[in-house]
Amino acid sequence: MDNSLPFFILAGFIAQLIDGTLGMAYGVSCSTLLLSIGIAPAVASASVHTAELFTTAVSAFCHIRAGNVDKEFLTRLVIPGVAGGIIGAYLLSNVNGEVIKPFISLYLLGMGVLILVKAARKNQPEPKRTHIGRLGFLGGFVDAVGGGGWGPVVTSTLVAKGNSPRFVIGSVNVAEFFVAAATSAMFLLTLGSLYLNAVIGLVIGGMLAAPIAAKACKSVQPKPMMVAVGVLIICLSVRTIYQTAGNTLVAGHNAVIAGFNIIPR
Repeated sequence: MDNSLPFFILAGFIAQLIDGTLGMAYGVSCSTLLLSIGIAPAVASASVHTAELFTTAVSAFCHIRAGNVDKEFLTRLVIPGVAGGIIGAYLLSNVNGEVIKPFISLYLLGMGVLILVKAARKNQPEPKRTHIGRLGFLGGFVDAVGGGGWGPVVTSTLVAKGNSPRFVIGSVNVAEFFVAAATSAMFLLTLGSLYLNAVIGLVIGGMLAAPIAAKACKSVQPKPMMVAVGVLIICLSVRTIYQTAGNTLVAGHNAVIAGFNIIPR
């Protein structure tokens, strides 16, 4: 182990504290961190999902004990989420997952704005529980391909439909354990490569934060939580879109320069 372990422990603690309280951002935060230090997308996603296997187990136990779980949400999310995660992990091991990120970020940006609009309303809409299976599949697929996204896709949509943030977050966190288990298993079968130091650090930090986050989720009021969720999604989405646009411009510039260099003089 090198001296980066404390850094990953701190990162895992902060990411799980946010995820367990708001129902999202563990995978997105940790994957962004690994990508920023030069880890390949597939290895980053595989490492984060392996760490999530442990952190989500602790988080799920804490949310169940805190009474934050809606059984209907849980049962309708698990199987489609697992299927989406397996397919996404298989594709990422064989295809460049960066292609899909801008489209998902645009969807999440719109969802973040929608949540803020709904939080500002005096009268909240009647809760809707339609298309939960499809949502679970999309969340699992995006989570595996993008290295994170289960929470932003599933939690944001269910909260935007007027469902209680507390029970949505608790149920989504429990379902995430099964999605993480299936996704990490597929990555190990198809990829077989992990950043072990990051996995250990993220696991330790995440397990320390999980009980604190579960209690915080139970006590936070719905409207402020919806605002926090909306702002978080918008910030993460704008950042991803900005980075993708920047990378595209750089690639285009390099292609033009290369074209000029091969023109006979």
